[in-house]
Amino acid sequence: MTMHVEAVTIAPSGAADLIRQAAALIFDVDGTLAETEELHRQAFNHAFARYGLGWEWDRAVYKDLLRVTGGKERMRAYHARLETAVPLSDADIAELHRVKTAHYAGLIETGCCPLRPGVAELLAAAKARRQRLAIATTTSHGNIDALLSQALGPRWAVDFDAVVAGDDVRHKKPAPDVYLEVLARLRLDAPDCVAIEDSANGLIAASRANIPVLITRSLFFREDDFSDARVVLDDLSGLG
Repeated sequence: MTMHVEAVTIAPSGAADLIRQAAALIFDVDGTLAETEELHRQAFNHAFARYGLGWEWDRAVYKDLLRVTGGKERMRAYHARLETAVPLSDADIAELHRVKTAHYAGLIETGCCPLRPGVAELLAAAKARRQRLAIATTTSHGNIDALLSQALGPRWAVDFDAVVAGDDVRHKKPAPDVYLEVLARLRLDAPDCVAIEDSANGLIAASRANIPVLITRSLFFREDDFSDARVVLDDLSGLG
């Protein structure tokens, strides 16, 4: 606990230096760019109701399930816990995920999920400094586009040199695959980049790729162990 408190106290100046010296900033999406996880939870429950499964993920259940990265994997993990569950084929899981993703996009389009404090300013400042921007996430391309089209406009992708989602790689976080793929696309060395994450799984993934990590604590993951992060902050304000 002392380490976490100390990190938050000393981090702002060190964080600004770390950010400005990087050749590229690599962002996670859910929880990092915006507090999306509650909308994901609601969208999962919508899909379950549509299918008549009788499943209901409250916040405590969903927080526990977030240790499993990937929406389809999360549903599989929950299904495996149930002793008397109806069989679900891969096609069933895929359809549930499709319905969930569509409902999530609809929620995002209402404008109810703005970017977290400091995110827009940091993106603009990095662009002005001619730093490269990338995304390394477990979520889907559809979810990324729904969020960033709403928050940054329909041409958001032109500002990012690499966007790597969970289904683009063999193994999702905490495996380093998404980060290794981003590095390959950017043609940069890991120490020249900074990963901006909100969870222990994200921290582990980036660290396994040897990328320095800045943590911005989020609603569902703020109690994770971030002792291996370079910097731990409550949000990204003041880093532009």
